[in-house]
Amino acid sequence: MGPKRELKFALESFWDGKSSAEDLEKVATDLRASIWKQMADAGIKYIPSNTFSYYDQVLDTTAMLGAVPDRYSWTGGEINLSTYFSMARGNATVPAMEMTKWFDTNYHFIVPELAPSTKFSYSSHKAINEYKEANMQLGVDTVPVLVGPVSYLLLSKAAKGVEKSFSPLSLLSSILPVYKEVIAELKAAGASWIQFDEPTLVKDLESHQLSAFSAAYAELESALSGLNVLVETYFADVPADSYKTLTSLSSVTAYGFDLERGTKTLELVKSGFPAGKYLFAGVVDGRNIWADDLAASLATLQSLEAVVGKDKLVVSTSCSLMHTAVDLVNETKLDDEIKSWLAFAAQKVVEVNALAKALAGQKDEAYFAANAAALASRRSSPRVTNEEVQKAATALKGSDHRRATTVSARLDAQQKKLNLPVLPTTTIGSFPQTVELRRVRREYKAKKISEEEYTNAIKEEISKVVKIQEELDIDVLVHGEPERNDMVEYFGEQLSGFTFTANGWVQSYGSRCVKPPIIYGDVSRPNPMTVFWSKMAQSMTARPMKGMLTGPVTILNWSFVRNDQPRFETCYQIALAIKKEVEDLEAGGIQVIQIDEAALREGLPLRKSEHAFYLDWAVHSFRITNCGVQDTTQSTPTCATPTSTTSSSPSSTWTLM
Repeated sequence: MGPKRELKFALESFWDGKSSAEDLEKVATDLRASIWKQMADAGIKYIPSNTFSYYDQVLDTTAMLGAVPDRYSWTGGEINLSTYFSMARGNATVPAMEMTKWFDTNYHFIVPELAPSTKFSYSSHKAINEYKEANMQLGVDTVPVLVGPVSYLLLSKAAKGVEKSFSPLSLLSSILPVYKEVIAELKAAGASWIQFDEPTLVKDLESHQLSAFSAAYAELESALSGLNVLVETYFADVPADSYKTLTSLSSVTAYGFDLERGTKTLELVKSGFPAGKYLFAGVVDGRNIWADDLAASLATLQSLEAVVGKDKLVVSTSCSLMHTAVDLVNETKLDDEIKSWLAFAAQKVVEVNALAKALAGQKDEAYFAANAAALASRRSSPRVTNEEVQKAATALKGSDHRRATTVSARLDAQQKKLNLPVLPTTTIGSFPQTVELRRVRREYKAKKISEEEYTNAIKEEISKVVKIQEELDIDVLVHGEPERNDMVEYFGEQLSGFTFTANGWVQSYGSRCVKPPIIYGDVSRPNPMTVFWSKMAQSMTARPMKGMLTGPVTILNWSFVRNDQPRFETCYQIALAIKKEVEDLEAGGIQVIQIDEAALREGLPLRKSEHAFYLDWAVHSFRITNCGVQDTTQSTPTCATPTSTTSSSPSSTWTLM
């Protein structure tokens, strides 16, 4: 997106018809050049290309393969921006392709739609064009990156109307000829390395899926001859059987592993690594914003050096840096102490090079000393640790925190209190955030209007929302949340242990970016957060007004989370803070409280064996929030249902009503 979301604004201008394709390409070209130059200047040896995207790398691969669904009326040839963006966003006559989460990140990708009849052809030369652009115009030799053929198919779905028994993986032999054409062009242009991203290798794969990797790279072997071939994995441990399959691929010369999240993979490497192969060791965290513990990473690298060999060990990030913020330089208002604890993408590139130089005997002692001092400052800072919060969270671990009475008893009590119909009507909660509302909040934050003016403006909006719902005869009303900027940021701004950036944007999908809060310390709630507005709204109607809260798991999963304690401990702290808010809402006369857990599923581990532990503490965190209310108060979660492998179905794990 660029350090200040330059691509976002260029895309939206182009989509609105306010600028040309040439204008858009100029912004894109400048961004690519600046990133390649930045990495080259930082001393990075293996600089990736073909990682830039106008929308999504998986969609780029769909374009490369010419796998355009029939409804877009594509007639062949090089895929243009019109067809590309129609697949991503839809157009006036046809809908977009499905979008879903990229593994367990907050990034989304466009899901390929395939059928037995899908015809593949080399239809986007983006990879070769960007390689030449870096090489010929900037003199930077890059490593072209492609989504691997097997992961591409495993991430695909059957097109609408196709038999359910159809497996996209059956098309492997049909897409490999296109990959061969791409490889041939890259070789002819002078590429010496090529990277295939095969992140599905970290998931639980069946034997026939693992066999597909062996078959694919055996088929590509002759095409890859003369190239160094890196297969990259990330986001989790690689299972032992997948590790064995991967490291036995004769056409592959290098393997990339996430050693930040993949501690078991580290042991696999130490217990056996193929002689003469390269290891791209992902020791610098590409998913978070904390400065690396350089001394610890160097120790890990030195232990791997004895296994892999000095000339075959490459220092790397754990995954693409697209999942973290861009550059700390743009954070001119961030607290200096907290800023010293952080490393955004630009800083992580420097960390990688510093570790590589140290491994080669050229350690920058001053840089390492500054890093150690920052880490020590973070460990000892009184801003990080709150003993009272730590003690309260620790006490939660062995407790149940279910509401004391049965669901039927609570339903009876709530019915007597609320007198609702059998199937009451309500809405999820938030009403449209108008341009006027955003202006009011922005001016209030900038102190251009008084608190009284701001309160009156929000009160007027709530009054309109209440009136609309009463006219529609809605049973349980909401206040519309006009005072809120974001369902996580709004709460984070009022909780201790959180801080916020000015330009810490991360791409979510297309031009959509999010700015996650940073949880740096123990979390507590100094003051009520929503009670004032909920009580105001309730005073406007005789009908029940629903209190609206974001749940602890969603706040956790949509933030950059501290890495100095387990995630579940931080989640318990957030849950205790939300619990206080729930009880204050109840005391303020709010009898129905909705706790949103929209991101529950996002935190679900990629490996099935780890699901039960996550669901246990995630559901426990939710229960903590509402266990103290009276029977007459209705507390309800809204969530995306998780996939569960536990004995209890997901729906039975929630305490409703």
